[in-house]
Amino acid sequence: MRCPRCGRSRLVAHPELDRLAVAHVDCDAFYCSVEKRDRPELADRPVIVGGGSRGVVSSACYIARMRGVRSAMPMFTALAACPDAVVIRPDFASYARVARSLRAMMEALTPLVQPLSIDEAVLDLSGTEALHRAPPAVMLARLAARVEAEERITVSIGLSSNRLLAKLAAGIDKPRGFAVLGSEAPHWLAARGVRTLPGIGPAQERALVARGFTTLGQLQALGPREAQSRLGPDGPALVLRARGIDTRRIDPARETKSVSAETTFDRDLRTLPALEAELWRLCERLGARLRDKDLAAGGVVLKLKTAAFRSRTRTQRLHAPTRLPDTLFATARKLLAREIDGTEFRLIGIGAAPIRPGAEADRADLSDPALPRRVATQQAIDALRLRFGAAAVGRGRGLGDTGTGGARTGDVKTEPR
Repeated sequence: MRCPRCGRSRLVAHPELDRLAVAHVDCDAFYCSVEKRDRPELADRPVIVGGGSRGVVSSACYIARMRGVRSAMPMFTALAACPDAVVIRPDFASYARVARSLRAMMEALTPLVQPLSIDEAVLDLSGTEALHRAPPAVMLARLAARVEAEERITVSIGLSSNRLLAKLAAGIDKPRGFAVLGSEAPHWLAARGVRTLPGIGPAQERALVARGFTTLGQLQALGPREAQSRLGPDGPALVLRARGIDTRRIDPARETKSVSAETTFDRDLRTLPALEAELWRLCERLGARLRDKDLAAGGVVLKLKTAAFRSRTRTQRLHAPTRLPDTLFATARKLLAREIDGTEFRLIGIGAAPIRPGAEADRADLSDPALPRRVATQQAIDALRLRFGAAAVGRGRGLGDTGTGGARTGDVKTEPR
């Protein structure tokens, strides 16, 4: 069957199609899709984007997923499941450029766009039909077609009456899907397992099963008092979600609570010079992410994970908000130096918290007369990298042997870009 208007074979039919306006847009295997777009020879190959042999999977293409590879899976487990996979180190600058393009396309449809991550967002198209002279469903279909034409990647779209149901709908027909959940949503949910609800992980699932709840229909049957007595203070809210009820608004100004970057080493590190080299690269990455989001760091969070998988977290407020990598590094280095006691570390991370508006970053300060020059230098570096690529220019601190004795996270089994 083909559409009588456009001739395409992909049809979406629903009795409430013209009345629903909340959409969840989710890119399909985003990082891998961008890599395959830029490297057509990988189109039919299993591709994994992520860390080194001791890192984790950031993204797996659908071919790799058919072999059992999943996001956040340890890399050695992923390669055991899919030994012929092409592993590519993440190119976050490239992904960010595509994400900015997609966000601009969404904002052309409605100002009510709330990004949830680099590759997904929720939109409210209520009241836009008069502007676009087409209902939200039509504009979303056009959005999906535009993304494919201009960025050469695909998205899956869920359309419903609220955020929860739109997210669930977006996962029904991936990849390249368009699904709708309307008034039939409670019935659709009732037969599904409790793990279907976003936010319910293995531990909560086990707790619910232990209390006799295996399906969402069983939760739907509870009244408020029974829900609280059997499930605790959060029980009534869980029952509402099981019924598909979600009152959260779409807020384009939703505050970003943290921005961070981390890396897992291929070999444990314990000396300050080796760890400093990795910390500097992360500070550069963190600074770039803050500048890209027009945010600033009001403080620094250092994260370390020992060879025994014990975590250490250290924090330090900054004298003034910044997004300069050298300022972030100066503070983080002091925190790192206090942890050098012979312990071997397998992971290091750096984060910004609290988050401040970008307008507050790196203001002129009499106590730091060189600050304007350092800001100008970073702006020049950013301009050169934007024009010639991330590797076009770097600081001396980022050069030389890292001391890792091997590739850093994401470099194992990587083919040339």
